Amino acid sequence: MSIEMALRSARVRYGPLEALHGVDLPVPAATVTVLLGRNGSGRTTVLRALAGTVPLAAGRVLWRGADVTHLRAHERARRGLCFVPDRRAVHPTLTVAENLGLATRGGDAAPALDAYPELRPLLARRAGTLSGGEQRMLALSRALLAPARVVLVDEPALGLSPAVAARTYALLGALGAAVVLAEQRLPAGLPPGALVHELRRGTVRFSGEAAEARARAGPA
Repeated sequence: MSIEMALRSARVRYGPLEALHGVDLPVPAATVTVLLGRNGSGRTTVLRALAGTVPLAAGRVLWRGADVTHLRAHERARRGLCFVPDRRAVHPTLTVAENLGLATRGGDAAPALDAYPELRPLLARRAGTLSGGEQRMLALSRALLAPARVVLVDEPALGLSPAVAARTYALLGALGAAVVLAEQRLPAGLPPGALVHELRRGTVRFSGEAAEARARAGPA
Protein backbone atom coordinates (compact mmCIF):
# COMPACT_ATOMS: atom_id res chain seq x y z
CA MET A 1 0.00 0.00 0.00
CA SER A 2 1.63 3.25 -1.13
CA ILE A 3 1.39 6.31 1.10
CA GLU A 4 0.21 9.51 -0.56
CA MET A 5 0.55 11.87 2.42
CA ALA A 6 1.55 11.52 6.04
CA LEU A 7 1.91 13.41 9.30
CA ARG A 8 5.07 12.69 11.26
CA SER A 9 5.16 13.64 14.97
CA ALA A 10 2.80 16.52 14.15
CA ARG A 11 2.05 19.08 16.83
CA VAL A 12 -0.39 21.95 16.33
CA ARG A 13 -1.02 24.76 18.80
CA TYR A 14 -3.81 27.30 18.97
CA GLY A 15 -2.26 29.93 21.21
CA PRO A 16 -1.23 28.24 24.47
CA LEU A 17 -3.33 25.12 23.76
CA GLU A 18 -1.84 22.15 21.94
CA ALA A 19 -4.44 20.46 19.72
CA LEU A 20 -2.26 17.66 18.31
CA HIS A 21 0.31 15.90 20.45
CA GLY A 22 2.88 14.33 18.15
CA VAL A 23 0.46 12.63 15.74
CA ASP A 24 1.77 10.07 13.24
CA LEU A 25 -0.80 9.40 10.54
CA PRO A 26 -0.39 7.80 7.09
CA VAL A 27 -2.79 8.60 4.24
CA PRO A 28 -2.69 5.72 1.74
CA ALA A 29 -3.20 6.39 -1.95
CA ALA A 30 -6.57 5.41 -3.52
CA THR A 31 -8.03 4.59 -0.09
CA VAL A 32 -10.72 6.09 2.12
CA THR A 33 -9.41 7.01 5.58
CA VAL A 34 -11.79 8.04 8.37
CA LEU A 35 -10.70 10.25 11.27
CA LEU A 36 -13.09 9.41 14.06
CA GLY A 37 -13.64 11.41 17.21
CA ARG A 38 -15.77 13.80 19.19
CA ASN A 39 -15.57 17.57 18.94
CA GLY A 40 -12.21 18.63 20.32
CA SER A 41 -10.54 15.30 19.54
CA GLY A 42 -8.24 16.81 16.90
CA ARG A 43 -9.75 15.28 13.76
CA THR A 44 -10.47 18.64 12.09
CA THR A 45 -7.01 19.88 13.02
CA VAL A 46 -5.48 16.84 11.30
CA LEU A 47 -7.30 17.80 8.09
CA ARG A 48 -6.13 21.39 8.41
CA ALA A 49 -2.56 20.29 9.01
CA LEU A 50 -2.63 18.14 5.87
CA ALA A 51 -4.25 20.96 3.89
CA GLY A 52 -1.78 23.56 5.15
CA THR A 53 -4.39 25.87 6.65
CA VAL A 54 -2.77 25.62 10.10
CA PRO A 55 1.00 25.54 10.69
CA LEU A 56 2.77 22.79 12.60
CA ALA A 57 4.46 23.74 15.84
CA ALA A 58 6.64 20.64 15.39
CA GLY A 59 6.82 17.60 13.12
CA ARG A 60 6.46 17.24 9.36
CA VAL A 61 3.93 16.82 6.56
CA LEU A 62 5.08 14.49 3.79
CA TRP A 63 3.62 14.10 0.31
CA ARG A 64 4.89 11.05 -1.54
CA GLY A 65 7.96 11.22 0.67
CA ALA A 66 8.72 14.89 0.01
CA ASP A 67 8.61 17.34 2.91
CA VAL A 68 5.81 19.86 2.24
CA THR A 69 5.55 21.16 5.81
CA HIS A 70 6.21 24.73 4.75
CA LEU A 71 4.22 24.57 1.51
CA ARG A 72 1.26 26.95 1.76
CA ALA A 73 -2.34 25.82 1.35
CA HIS A 74 -2.82 27.25 -2.16
CA GLU A 75 0.41 25.59 -3.29
CA ARG A 76 -0.82 22.24 -2.00
CA ALA A 77 -4.10 22.83 -3.83
CA ARG A 78 -2.18 23.38 -7.06
CA ARG A 79 -0.43 20.06 -6.51
CA GLY A 80 -3.79 18.27 -6.34
CA LEU A 81 -5.21 18.65 -2.83
CA CYS A 82 -8.91 19.43 -2.39
CA PHE A 83 -10.10 20.47 1.08
CA VAL A 84 -13.83 20.73 1.85
CA PRO A 85 -14.25 22.23 5.34
CA ASP A 86 -17.39 21.82 7.42
CA ARG A 87 -18.21 25.54 7.38
CA ARG A 88 -17.80 28.42 4.93
CA ALA A 89 -17.20 25.91 2.15
CA VAL A 90 -19.02 27.84 -0.61
CA HIS A 91 -18.87 31.41 -1.95
CA PRO A 92 -22.17 32.73 -0.58
CA THR A 93 -22.50 35.82 -2.82
CA LEU A 94 -21.96 33.81 -6.03
CA THR A 95 -24.63 31.73 -7.72
CA VAL A 96 -24.57 27.94 -7.72
CA ALA A 97 -23.50 28.04 -11.37
CA GLU A 98 -20.67 30.47 -10.57
CA ASN A 99 -19.47 28.27 -7.68
CA LEU A 100 -19.39 25.27 -10.00
CA GLY A 101 -17.61 27.33 -12.64
CA LEU A 102 -14.84 28.16 -10.16
CA ALA A 103 -14.45 24.47 -9.30
CA THR A 104 -14.14 23.51 -12.96
CA ARG A 105 -12.23 26.67 -13.99
CA GLY A 106 -14.95 27.32 -16.53
CA GLY A 107 -15.21 23.69 -17.64
CA ASP A 108 -18.01 21.15 -17.60
CA ALA A 109 -20.01 20.95 -14.36
CA ALA A 110 -22.11 18.00 -15.58
CA PRO A 111 -20.43 15.41 -13.30
CA ALA A 112 -21.48 17.39 -10.21
CA LEU A 113 -25.02 17.92 -11.50
CA ASP A 114 -25.31 14.23 -12.36
CA ALA A 115 -24.12 13.35 -8.85
CA TYR A 116 -26.38 15.92 -7.19
CA PRO A 117 -29.34 16.58 -9.53
CA GLU A 118 -30.93 18.51 -6.67
CA LEU A 119 -28.63 21.40 -7.67
CA ARG A 120 -29.94 21.74 -11.26
CA PRO A 121 -32.98 23.91 -10.44
CA LEU A 122 -30.80 26.05 -8.14
CA LEU A 123 -28.14 27.13 -10.64
CA ALA A 124 -29.28 30.78 -10.69
CA ARG A 125 -29.61 31.03 -6.89
CA ARG A 126 -26.95 32.64 -4.73
CA ALA A 127 -25.20 29.99 -2.68
CA GLY A 128 -25.79 31.88 0.56
CA THR A 129 -29.56 31.47 0.17
CA LEU A 130 -29.42 27.66 -0.03
CA SER A 131 -30.30 25.30 2.80
CA GLY A 132 -27.51 23.68 4.77
CA GLY A 133 -27.86 20.41 2.88
CA GLU A 134 -27.89 22.17 -0.50
CA GLN A 135 -24.76 24.12 0.41
CA ARG A 136 -23.12 20.87 1.46
CA MET A 137 -23.86 19.25 -1.90
CA LEU A 138 -22.44 22.30 -3.65
CA ALA A 139 -19.28 22.21 -1.53
CA LEU A 140 -18.84 18.48 -2.13
CA SER A 141 -19.12 19.09 -5.87
CA ARG A 142 -15.61 20.57 -5.73
CA ALA A 143 -14.23 17.14 -4.86
CA LEU A 144 -16.05 15.62 -7.84
CA LEU A 145 -14.99 18.28 -10.34
CA ALA A 146 -11.37 18.99 -9.39
CA PRO A 147 -8.88 16.30 -10.49
CA ALA A 148 -7.40 15.77 -7.03
CA ARG A 149 -4.86 13.30 -5.70
CA VAL A 150 -5.88 14.02 -2.08
CA VAL A 151 -9.44 14.88 -0.98
CA LEU A 152 -10.07 16.04 2.60
CA VAL A 153 -13.68 16.41 3.75
CA ASP A 154 -14.79 17.54 7.21
CA GLU A 155 -18.15 15.90 8.05
CA PRO A 156 -19.29 15.09 4.51
CA ALA A 157 -22.87 14.18 5.51
CA LEU A 158 -23.51 17.38 7.48
CA GLY A 159 -27.09 18.47 6.74
CA LEU A 160 -27.71 15.71 4.19
CA SER A 161 -30.62 13.25 4.17
CA PRO A 162 -29.64 9.58 4.72
CA ALA A 163 -30.17 8.80 1.04
CA VAL A 164 -27.98 11.68 -0.16
CA ALA A 165 -25.37 10.86 2.49
CA ALA A 166 -25.18 7.26 1.24
CA ARG A 167 -24.81 8.54 -2.33
CA THR A 168 -22.05 10.88 -1.17
CA TYR A 169 -19.98 8.13 0.47
CA ALA A 170 -20.29 6.03 -2.70
CA LEU A 171 -19.14 8.98 -4.82
CA LEU A 172 -16.17 9.73 -2.58
CA GLY A 173 -15.18 6.07 -2.49
CA ALA A 174 -15.17 5.93 -6.29
CA LEU A 175 -12.84 8.90 -6.79
CA GLY A 176 -9.68 6.80 -6.81
CA ALA A 177 -7.92 9.47 -4.75
CA ALA A 178 -6.56 9.41 -1.22
CA VAL A 179 -9.75 10.45 0.61
CA VAL A 180 -9.73 11.51 4.27
CA LEU A 181 -13.04 12.06 6.07
CA ALA A 182 -13.47 13.58 9.53
CA GLU A 183 -16.48 12.06 11.29
CA GLN A 184 -18.01 11.98 14.76
CA ARG A 185 -19.38 8.47 14.19
CA LEU A 186 -18.37 5.72 11.79
CA PRO A 187 -20.68 6.03 8.77
CA ALA A 188 -22.31 3.17 6.93
CA GLY A 189 -21.53 2.59 3.28
CA LEU A 190 -17.76 2.91 3.42
CA PRO A 191 -15.93 1.08 0.62
CA PRO A 192 -14.04 -2.17 1.35
CA GLY A 193 -10.59 -1.53 2.73
CA ALA A 194 -11.50 1.77 4.39
CA LEU A 195 -9.20 2.62 7.29
CA VAL A 196 -10.10 4.25 10.60
CA HIS A 197 -8.04 6.30 13.04
CA GLU A 198 -9.79 7.25 16.27
CA LEU A 199 -8.54 10.42 17.92
CA ARG A 200 -8.97 11.51 21.50
CA ARG A 201 -7.58 14.74 22.92
CA GLY A 202 -5.13 15.20 20.10
CA THR A 203 -3.68 11.69 19.99
CA VAL A 204 -4.44 8.61 17.90
CA ARG A 205 -5.89 5.92 20.18
CA PHE A 206 -6.86 3.31 17.58
CA SER A 207 -5.92 2.50 13.99
CA GLY A 208 -7.38 -0.31 11.91
CA GLU A 209 -9.90 -1.26 9.25
CA ALA A 210 -13.50 -0.10 9.44
CA ALA A 211 -14.73 -3.61 10.34
CA GLU A 212 -12.37 -3.70 13.31
CA ALA A 213 -13.56 -0.27 14.45
CA ARG A 214 -17.21 -1.42 14.29
CA ALA A 215 -16.43 -4.58 16.24
CA ARG A 216 -14.56 -2.54 18.82
CA ALA A 217 -17.48 -0.12 19.22
CA GLY A 218 -19.94 -2.97 19.78
CA PRO A 219 -23.70 -2.80 19.15
CA ALA A 220 -25.17 0.65 18.46
